[in-house]
Amino acid sequence: MPVSLGLGLPQMKQYDIGRDVASVARAAEETGYASLWVFERVLFPEPATQGLYDVPGLPWPDQYRSVADPLVTLALAAAATGRARLGTSVLVAPLHVPFQLARSLASLDVASGGRMIAGFGTGWSLDEYAAASVAPFERRGAVLDELLDVCAAVWGPDPVSYEGELTTIAPSVVGPKPLRPIPVHLPASGARTIRRLVDRADGWIPVAAGAAQLAEQWRRVQDAAAERGRERPIDACARANARYSAKPFEGAGRPPFHGSVAQIVEDLVAHAETGVPEFIVDLQGTMRDAAELIDVATEVYEAARAAGV
Repeated sequence: MPVSLGLGLPQMKQYDIGRDVASVARAAEETGYASLWVFERVLFPEPATQGLYDVPGLPWPDQYRSVADPLVTLALAAAATGRARLGTSVLVAPLHVPFQLARSLASLDVASGGRMIAGFGTGWSLDEYAAASVAPFERRGAVLDELLDVCAAVWGPDPVSYEGELTTIAPSVVGPKPLRPIPVHLPASGARTIRRLVDRADGWIPVAAGAAQLAEQWRRVQDAAAERGRERPIDACARANARYSAKPFEGAGRPPFHGSVAQIVEDLVAHAETGVPEFIVDLQGTMRDAAELIDVATEVYEAARAAGV
């Protein structure tokens, strides 16, 4: 069975957000993409105190100098579409007040007709934490756990009541309620994060950075689910951060999803063999504008389907 394909929405500085989010979302849905996704970056430190993803020496992309708010972007996409699921890959949990974020996601689910997927992570940028976090970086795991608790409470039946480290909700009516349980996806690689995923989430949202690596990670997640007696299946949606080039990447050492449409699709074919059922193709970083993003995304989708993905 072919995997589901999602597309990253345009959020970076080269796009006209008010115009381009809706046009890309509509075109993607018409092409056949099953889901539309956003990510979160809140600032561009200058000079950077950390490399990108906390990798020493890895520069932040210039496009990160302006990244549109993920929830505003999803609201624009929701208004322009009627079928595609709408997901976050990912929201950095400690940069949000848990109660307010839970309410915003519930409202988006209602506004979109029940299409939201909530992907949460803990982030890595110390500069972002210094500017916007609700708790110190060292408490990031505890904040994520509280956010999961608060979402379960706010999205559940009234009266809502909760007492936590950051959040106190007196018995209250809190609405609107999601139209259906919003699926929660979490990244996970280490033993602790895999346990949280298995015990508390509906799905796994890794980065696809090599088919062999993804297959091994997916096996570890499924083994942990079996060991912990989980009965519900775990969904999975892997992010493919693509760097498109009109000319094929030549030479050895091509990173996954770097190069021409044919090379990106070649990597999708390889990664689909892992059994992960959905992939987010995020092409926006190397596109000049929304027109090019739509053209390349359409070509990738059609070539992937022709290749059996």
